[in-house]
Amino acid sequence: MHMKILLGIAISGLVVLGCEQLGLQKEEPAAPAPAAAPVKQVGNIPPMAPNNIVMIASNSKNHTTLVAAIKAADYVTSVAASGPLTVFAPTNAAFDKLPPGTVDDLVKPENVEKLREILQYHVTTSAQETSWFKDGQKLSMANGAKATLKVDGDKISINDANITNSVRASNGIVHVIDAVLLPPEG
Repeated sequence: MHMKILLGIAISGLVVLGCEQLGLQKEEPAAPAPAAAPVKQVGNIPPMAPNNIVMIASNSKNHTTLVAAIKAADYVTSVAASGPLTVFAPTNAAFDKLPPGTVDDLVKPENVEKLREILQYHVTTSAQETSWFKDGQKLSMANGAKATLKVDGDKISINDANITNSVRASNGIVHVIDAVLLPPEG
């Protein structure tokens, strides 16, 4: 259960980084709904800070595909842990680089486990700043697989995805990336 919560947070963090990089679109608050039955408070979910990756993620116009994938994987409701996490967040353009139909296929209910595996490959525990990254460093991702960092001057990549921006959140850090990370086969 804790891993599912951490994964959900990390994945949502992917979205946050793009928000800062590409600009947030804030919506006006909706008018209050008419009085309804009282909402049951869940005591084991901590309150989230306004700059938490979960709160910011859905406001990024450049991460709508990622948000849709998170919803399809049923990670939205489990994203409430405090972290810290590092999330590598692919932009919509990164998803567009995948073969046609890939995303549509992944979000189908029968492919939820494969989708979750891919999303988990974008998350690692602890908040890791790019200044800490070393060329050739291996990161253990939430799905149990490893990803490799490449550092060449100011250019930093993870596997074949370039980190284009980084945003600090109250529960970790999000690194915006220009490609989707695909877990190694086997």
